[in-house]
Amino acid sequence: MNSPAPAAPPPSTSEAPAPEPRLRKDLGFWSLTAIGFSGIMGSGWLFGAQYAAQAAGPASVLSWLVGGGAFTLIALVLIELGASRPVAGGIVRWPFLSNGPLTAAIVGWSVLLATSSATAAEASAITQYASHYLPWLYEDDALTAPGVLLSAALLALVMVLNWFGVRLFARINFALTAIKFSVPVITLVALLISGFSDGNDTVNAGGGFAPYGWSAALSAVATAGIVYTINGFAPTIDLAAEAKDPRRDIPRAVLTAIGLAVLLYLGLQLAFLFAVPESTLAAGGWHGIDFSSPFGELALLLNLGWLAALLYADAVVSPGGALLVGIAGNSRVTYAMARNGVLPQSVTRVHSGSGVPRAALLVNFLLALVLLAPFDGWQDIIGVAGSLFLLNYSVAAVSAAAFRRARPDAVSGWVPGMRWITPLSFVVSAEIIYWSEWEKLSVVLPLAVLAVPLFALVTKQRGAYLGQLRQSAWLITYLVVLFAISALGGFGGAGLIPAPVDTALVAVVALLIFFWGARSGVRHLANSEADSDEREITD
Repeated sequence: MNSPAPAAPPPSTSEAPAPEPRLRKDLGFWSLTAIGFSGIMGSGWLFGAQYAAQAAGPASVLSWLVGGGAFTLIALVLIELGASRPVAGGIVRWPFLSNGPLTAAIVGWSVLLATSSATAAEASAITQYASHYLPWLYEDDALTAPGVLLSAALLALVMVLNWFGVRLFARINFALTAIKFSVPVITLVALLISGFSDGNDTVNAGGGFAPYGWSAALSAVATAGIVYTINGFAPTIDLAAEAKDPRRDIPRAVLTAIGLAVLLYLGLQLAFLFAVPESTLAAGGWHGIDFSSPFGELALLLNLGWLAALLYADAVVSPGGALLVGIAGNSRVTYAMARNGVLPQSVTRVHSGSGVPRAALLVNFLLALVLLAPFDGWQDIIGVAGSLFLLNYSVAAVSAAAFRRARPDAVSGWVPGMRWITPLSFVVSAEIIYWSEWEKLSVVLPLAVLAVPLFALVTKQRGAYLGQLRQSAWLITYLVVLFAISALGGFGGAGLIPAPVDTALVAVVALLIFFWGARSGVRHLANSEADSDEREITD
């Protein structure tokens, strides 16, 4: 790859972006559904049930219901945007078009961190399960140096599979998806039968249905990997520019993938809760469960050796498939960031033979390597990634509201009730971010704000930068206020704002900031050329 050129000043949103003729439209409904389902059924199904049970006990079933409902709302917003504005890396492009370059830079920076850490998490999940056979890969609840090296090699392998075109990627993923559906189904049936036949009473043995309180079930949505897991549908939206018929296929594919996956996860959570032997809860309750490869070790405890062998084999297939999907979608987001002007324009290059933005693919691979090293393992990574994903989705809700108000003729109309869905989606996203607890938000929110000075370094127009600060004041205020409430609130903070007052306060603040951001977006769109984004879509 050529040496990166200096970053160009962010282009005005009134300029018509260059068309995307080299991204090939090879993806139909079944390919898109398989991409969404494969992304959701990655490493999350191997670990999510244990970490949710650790956090909330049997009330973890409610955590999956809350997470599924929340992401259905979020998905409806993204479906409307993806169907009416099917651009590569839409999660980054939509804020650029609706609220300007600085808003898009904050979102883009957060997306880049979230997606790269997510790919690192999938690679670490494969290594963590492989430690059953090679214990020196994962010791003392952390990846060892050889474990990190193996994870890096897996990232390199999946990048190569994406290197040669979206059609090859889609065919490989479709084949993997069949396996990724059948193995979890076999697992939940086998564990449920075993749990019932053994007469387990884990609900009472572990301290009742909600042994750690109802707030633990809410925190588990963000901290146990539920947000990270269900977020796996996002690559379907990111690849919208390569869909044959995005307005028809993307909505159906996303909702089908989420619906099937959430039902499967609920079954897996119930199977885990019923199958855990009562004896393992005697000492530390649900908090005391600590399997490095949860379903595999549980199968061995229940003398289901055949199931354990199947699970350890699938521990490569499921995260591997999600890794394949994630790297493909992530490269399109990085490509979109370069089109926004906050990365070198060389990153926008698309290889003429494969139709793949190879420079963007390489950037994501390198960043995933960097983020792999400082984390201990899967759970350590996904807590950060999940909150960053939700931050980006809340901004997408603002974009959808601004587009709807400023240019009602440009919306697809596929999703009815967007007037109510967008603010509700923003508030729900804010609540789950807040429930992530202070320990994680004290890292995540400052990381997001870091995009503001970084943007100042790449823009050459100082006067324009000050204008962008005013344009994005709503988003900066949102991050700062959420940080303050988390520090003072009852979810890991100082407790000066007790529950449920803290949760109610977050809802009120989020609603006010949503309408501020939407009005700001309407003004921005009114000052730009009416057809600037439409030309990008129709080219």
